[in-house]
Amino acid sequence: MMVSTRRNFLATGSAFLGTTALGVPIQSRAQVVAKRRELPKSLIFKGEDRFRKIVTKAQEEEWRKLPIGDRIIRFARELHGLPYENFTLEIHDHIESPSVNLNGLDCWTFFEQSLGLARMIATEKTIYNPEDLLREIEFTRYRGGKCSGNYLERIHYLAEWFFENDARGACRHLTPTLPGATRIQDRKISEMTVLWKSYRYLKNNPELRAPMKTWEDRVAALPVYHIPKSKVAGIESQLQNGDVIGIATKHHGGFCSHVGLAIRTDDGVTRFMHASRNYRKVVIDKSISGYLNDFSSHAGILVGRPLEVDQTVTNEAQYQNNLKQLIG
Repeated sequence: MMVSTRRNFLATGSAFLGTTALGVPIQSRAQVVAKRRELPKSLIFKGEDRFRKIVTKAQEEEWRKLPIGDRIIRFARELHGLPYENFTLEIHDHIESPSVNLNGLDCWTFFEQSLGLARMIATEKTIYNPEDLLREIEFTRYRGGKCSGNYLERIHYLAEWFFENDARGACRHLTPTLPGATRIQDRKISEMTVLWKSYRYLKNNPELRAPMKTWEDRVAALPVYHIPKSKVAGIESQLQNGDVIGIATKHHGGFCSHVGLAIRTDDGVTRFMHASRNYRKVVIDKSISGYLNDFSSHAGILVGRPLEVDQTVTNEAQYQNNLKQLIG
């Protein structure tokens, strides 16, 4: 069953750039933007004053010239201390849209917006607008880098995010190449469909639940590797500023339970920076291995290394081939 599920994933994946998750043709870019703008700007972009302040600082200090990992951490530090806010992506009852919230962050939007800002600033402009950041968020948040308003186009599970963004040249999935990497076997993926009442779109659109389960089965078939908790201290020296760190869980439901960024502080320690539910804000925490050891449910980590914007894959055939090779 797992082999046939994976083949189904590939067959669907080969059309990601041309269709939605349900096989409905993606609309033209103009239609996509028009549908997105059915939602008011106040809903899809929060914290514009903070955005402009941060971007002005980045321009004055020429962060664009820094390697992308260091750029990510510069932006992440600007978000340090911002309050934790759960379910920040569930912004509407029906229309899915790229969105930004720089007033309150959860673990996904913290790393995603730090990455998005670092990618955005790589293209030199006199003035950056919210739409510039929204385009970067759309590229990394949705399968094939496009959103036409369908909730199922969003990448809901972090493990899949690593495959998708590797295939599109946004983030190299390092986990399988690191010492001690071990595949997670026989994992049941079910969080979205079991806890559907917690997700605004699934709660208000019952017809989405069955196809969401199909996507969960496809995610379950992915060849997901992790670095076991006991091996993480041994590879911390190989991690770099801005690496995306997924926290692998021991429990069924998903492959990962949390996500953040690697940051090397002045004391030489590679720490875990994340939007913390426990601290209720964005924090620079213990070493990554130390953080893992504080929680019995944490099994280890997944690692992705963001790539410079000039490595972005824009050719559909290349993207499809990359995804096929990654999935195996």
